[in-house]
Amino acid sequence: MPEISLFVDESGESGTESKYYLLTLVFHEQNSSIDKQIELYEHALHDKGLSDIPLHTSPLLNGNDDYEGMDIQDRKRLLQAFFTMLQHMPIMYHTFSYEKSDFKNDAALITRMKKDVVNLIFDNLEYLQRFDKVKVYYDDGQYIVTKSLHDAVEYALASNAVMYKDGCPKDYRLAQAADLICTLELTALKFDAKVQTKTDDRFFGAFGSFKKNYLKKIRKMLIRTVRCPSPATCRYHIRNAQNSHRKAVAEGEPYA
Repeated sequence: MPEISLFVDESGESGTESKYYLLTLVFHEQNSSIDKQIELYEHALHDKGLSDIPLHTSPLLNGNDDYEGMDIQDRKRLLQAFFTMLQHMPIMYHTFSYEKSDFKNDAALITRMKKDVVNLIFDNLEYLQRFDKVKVYYDDGQYIVTKSLHDAVEYALASNAVMYKDGCPKDYRLAQAADLICTLELTALKFDAKVQTKTDDRFFGAFGSFKKNYLKKIRKMLIRTVRCPSPATCRYHIRNAQNSHRKAVAEGEPYA
């Protein structure tokens, strides 16, 4: 029975500490194994003498939590090793970005987020209905995401086709992948608004370097969605998304 996983990550919070709120959804067909990619990644870490720390991008960039006291060059090597693996993974993703000042309260943001997720599902409904089960992985870290996600998925898909699972990032490489993608999309917003931090500059360089070395590469994995006026048109765009992913994998960097 074919199943598809949906890994969810967010950036931002409901208070005033952050300007943006991002929601990233990573899709992975479970019959497409990622065991080989993970094995090569773990071997690369071993060969480089790096610790196999479950990726958490913000602490890695800032040298906090599990990365406290770690040399910045080692943190850069950890980031690059995971990013190399990411490019070889058979996944697609979509990130929703919101400027919090556009919403008067959390309820308004939840309503917008639910609408956006519903539209994404409807845009790809024929594709998603090929699967007997959609497994949603999220750690329930923020009420805004939990509420929006449950409302949207249960509105757009049959309830017996959806299963919710605890998506603790430490337990799943794909949850870590969602975390990295979400951070990179946030970094793109900051560069675009010219509010990038010194940490962003240290890890990614100028915007041109960031765009070439990171942003263009992950965006080859975007799930290409359009309103489909007919099933034949839907199939055409789904095939295009799959072909784009296969090309991205073929052009991905080799494992070091």
